[in-house]
Amino acid sequence: MGDPFLIGGVIIACFVAFNIGGATTGPAFGPAVGANVLSKTTAGALMAVAFFGGAYTIGRRVVDTLGTELVHDPSVFTLEASIIVLFFIGGALLVGNLSGAPASTSMTAVGAIIGLGLASGELNFAVVGEILAWWILSPIIGFWLAVMVGRYGYEALDRRVAIEQSDGPLLAFERVELGRWPVVRLRESPVVRMERISPKLWPALGPNTSWREAVGTAVLVSIGFLMAFSSGTSNIANAIAPLVGSGALAMNPGILIGCGAVAVGALTIARRTMETLGNDITDLPLTAAIVVALLSSLIIIALSALGIPASFVVVATLCIIGLGWGRSTQAVSVGALARGDDATVGTVRSQSAPQGASRRTAPVRSDLFDPGTSVRVVLMQNVVPLLATGGSYLTFWLLPVGG
Repeated sequence: MGDPFLIGGVIIACFVAFNIGGATTGPAFGPAVGANVLSKTTAGALMAVAFFGGAYTIGRRVVDTLGTELVHDPSVFTLEASIIVLFFIGGALLVGNLSGAPASTSMTAVGAIIGLGLASGELNFAVVGEILAWWILSPIIGFWLAVMVGRYGYEALDRRVAIEQSDGPLLAFERVELGRWPVVRLRESPVVRMERISPKLWPALGPNTSWREAVGTAVLVSIGFLMAFSSGTSNIANAIAPLVGSGALAMNPGILIGCGAVAVGALTIARRTMETLGNDITDLPLTAAIVVALLSSLIIIALSALGIPASFVVVATLCIIGLGWGRSTQAVSVGALARGDDATVGTVRSQSAPQGASRRTAPVRSDLFDPGTSVRVVLMQNVVPLLATGGSYLTFWLLPVGG
């Protein structure tokens, strides 16, 4: 660690990991924060713990993969080249985090390595093509599944589940009197005496909390924890793979350093991305948050089981957008339209209808879907990886330090 280049590389890797914490905490716990189930500080702490679990167990495999398979000759990952790659990963992610739009760390990291591979002539196009194909397909799957649920199934699901959030705390600590307990004083006498145990604080449901709300909340937080674990399995490589692949940094110290920086990012800069994904795109009640978390986590887990490097952030974001859009344009019965029961039903004049005529359409609720925020988020999630790819390629083309 006395090498100035290695020290600089570790600092930049920490900068990357810091921004990974900011970018990935939103998709994992943004739904729970938006539903007022978790505070942002608690969500950041849970993210740190789950991320470390995923990184330390499965993430080491992804570190090896990212450092060897994207290029034909891994020797291009010199220490200097690794530092440059990390610089563009961290810089591009910072742009996304400052905008409040969580960027895909996997897409950004792979983009920076693609720039190195293109400039050095060592890029493995077959592997890159497979990754790109699934990056396009997986968000589309998530988006349309969420649209279908939001448009045709959400209202029925919400009526069946009926998870209504109550006022006040979810849990409260009550002072419980545990009664008396038999104590034998052998030195004094064989007589068994009853001694009172001091009252203890015991967790209990809040004054207005139902068991259904408590179970739904536990499910939502558990799914977010699982998503954060999955993020750790793949995203730790984005911060430390170049240094570990170059042989400059050992695996275990790299994981510990990277996870520490992720924790700092989750507790600080992630507040902006949690706000965007939890509140700005769509109104996200508890039932909707569970739907989003289930859909996105199931897609990520399924693709990971197939060995497909799916984009965690993009899939989760598109599920939130899809559910909001589906709910905002949900189908209603003809009878409800005729009676005008839904106050949110809008009227759109047909182009072929005479002047002044109008026809009923499905309800469009602006509180459930914000097109402006959605476009900004999706745009930034594509711009950020392009920034990393273009900057990396131009740098290695002008200053070939990767060989």
